[in-house]
Amino acid sequence: MTMSVPENQLTNKPSITTLFIDIGGVLLSNGWDRAARRLAAETFALDLADLEERHHLTFDTYETGKLTLDEYLDRIVFYQARSFSMDRFKEFMFAQSRPYPDMIELIRQLKQTYQLKIAVVSNEGRELNRHRIETFGLAEFVDFFVSSSFVHLRKPNADIYKMAIDLAQTPIDQILYLDDRSLFVSVAASLGIQGICHVDYQTTRTALDRVGLSVDQ
Repeated sequence: MTMSVPENQLTNKPSITTLFIDIGGVLLSNGWDRAARRLAAETFALDLADLEERHHLTFDTYETGKLTLDEYLDRIVFYQARSFSMDRFKEFMFAQSRPYPDMIELIRQLKQTYQLKIAVVSNEGRELNRHRIETFGLAEFVDFFVSSSFVHLRKPNADIYKMAIDLAQTPIDQILYLDDRSLFVSVAASLGIQGICHVDYQTTRTALDRVGLSVDQ
């Protein structure tokens, strides 16, 4: 497993009381990644190179909440007449999300066992984010969501982590951050937040054990 910080920074710390966690790649599959866009191009007979170029030029604006999903899709797909509707395309987009049941149950058990405060810190567009929160019951165990489209800040901007810290009202040395992107964990670490770079369920469980967060599962 690739750890974002040296071992001695993940030990001999005060008890963890707050967990910052990403959604895509940790609790769920990525919502709208390269593989999903490739499948969309195949399914709807789109030019993949054109789709990718348009996506990369405008997706950051959508993820920071400055475009609606309809406006984003107008720019990348529906800038010309199509044989399918926008509603059908959005249904396809939403259907690409899959849960990681082991990880969801692990976070649920950690919250129950240790009375942890759980905060999501994620880059997701508003409509996709809401769909994923509602469909997979994330609000049942997450205390608050610092989503890029809600707060108009996007990782790796350090300000999104500062906002999460302010909202949590938890000392930094009691916060643990779990994300599958090592860059994002490194940025959080630069603010003093301990981090684990998630690779898979078992290695993350092992890393959590090392900071005193163990569950029977």
